[in-house]
Amino acid sequence: MKNIILLTILTLTLNAQLVDGVAIIVKNRAITLLDIKKEMTLSRLPAQKAANVLIRKKLEEIEIEERKISVANGEVYDDIKKTASRNNMSISDFYKAVRESNGMTSTQLKAQIKQKLLSQKLYSAIAYSAISQPDKADIEEYYNLHKDSFIHPKGFDVIIYVAKDKQRLQEKVDNPMFYSPDIQTNEQKLPYDKISPELAGLLEKTPLNSFTPIVPDGKGAYMSFYIKNIESKKESGLESVRMQIINQIIGMKRKQVLSEYFDRLKLNADIKRLRMPKE
Repeated sequence: MKNIILLTILTLTLNAQLVDGVAIIVKNRAITLLDIKKEMTLSRLPAQKAANVLIRKKLEEIEIEERKISVANGEVYDDIKKTASRNNMSISDFYKAVRESNGMTSTQLKAQIKQKLLSQKLYSAIAYSAISQPDKADIEEYYNLHKDSFIHPKGFDVIIYVAKDKQRLQEKVDNPMFYSPDIQTNEQKLPYDKISPELAGLLEKTPLNSFTPIVPDGKGAYMSFYIKNIESKKESGLESVRMQIINQIIGMKRKQVLSEYFDRLKLNADIKRLRMPKE
């Protein structure tokens, strides 16, 4: 009898701890206090906003399941291959770069990309019939309103430092007077319109007479760009950025459609808010 009483007390205690850990229930799916705290840390958001982010994610998960949306392993691999190619890397070098930059394993990366592709398919299914292509007037209006965002340097004069040993290259970045025969140098002019958007963004963010962060060179080594000179800025003509503008307008419309869709879904869904973590 004593053992039965102890077992009952233990069961009640465990159930109480489990219930205490649940903060929100979305269509019978639980979001815990720990989930919210993790999101607060990751996104640097207050508790209420972090909870709203998780509710949106939970609604997306449910929609993906209900619509029977799936992503094959081959689709994940193709996405990784394309991303690596855009950065002039082999797939193994790309995995290595991701691991070194944020500690993510290849398995974790694949899981993240799979979730991204699932969300993309869901968004396309929701927004497909609600978004029309912008016309000529829309494109011209957007360009005239956002001209400043289409001004960029004509090019960059750089010295490219390359080394197989990342630590040795870091010594050069930390101390420009440092010399090592293991570090190769190559001085180049890089026209803005001839380099990849990723490299252009990296160079634009780097101050004059400074090194860029060290990045893989796609050939098993590492490189850093020293910015010697930035050629005067120029305005991109409408025709040269037409597709970019079309994509941006469609992106804005898509975001609005999705926001309205999930706002309605949230309003009509069975959502129970039980408690929130302390700020």
